[in-house]
Amino acid sequence: MARMTDQEANALDEKWTENPPRVGENGSGFFARRKVTHLIPLDDFSADYLMAIAAAENKTPSQIVSELVRERISKSA
Repeated sequence: MARMTDQEANALDEKWTENPPRVGENGSGFFARRKVTHLIPLDDFSADYLMAIAAAENKTPSQIVSELVRERISKSA
């Protein structure tokens, strides 16, 4: 693993000292937004399908699932 030079370490320290990460209230911070809140097990075929569609449409798998659910609800109403 490559080590940082003193110059790189100082530059990184300066960056984070001047621009600290923003912490949001009520789970709106950086890490909270990326936290997995609901885990739903999927078979490999479904997971591969979601990942392929998400990559093709430049969306997240969650967005694809949300669209599929909303579409299904609108058809049943």
